[in-house]
Amino acid sequence: MNNTRTSGLPPSLTVSSRDLSRLEALLDSPVLRRHPAALALLEELNRADVRAPDDMPDNVVTMHSRVECEDELTGEHHRITLVYPHEANVETGRVSVLAPVGSALLGLSIGQTIDWHAPGNRPLRLRVTAISYQPEASGDLHR
Repeated sequence: MNNTRTSGLPPSLTVSSRDLSRLEALLDSPVLRRHPAALALLEELNRADVRAPDDMPDNVVTMHSRVECEDELTGEHHRITLVYPHEANVETGRVSVLAPVGSALLGLSIGQTIDWHAPGNRPLRLRVTAISYQPEASGDLHR
């Protein structure tokens, strides 16, 4: 089965109702209301499969998940924590959900792959290999 995607987000995005509520509030801010990345994420959220936090599969990337992935084109391994824009810090691996890779990872399951271009138009193919922490699976529902 080939899970490679080129659109940036999975065919059926699964998000927790808590993440959806927070992301919608973020995306409704005047600063982001017309931002292309925010508009694209909002469009995907509008078609999402929304689940209660305690009903989220533990193999799905949610907000504040620590994700391990591999670039299948180079063999490089990455550890990324998916965060809200104000929490982002590339040096510590905290990637904003509004960054291309961040919005692409949201809702991916272990084993799924995304294709996208890094700065400089360098092609990347990231496969989620593990989720070392997911708030919902850890019962950390206030994060």
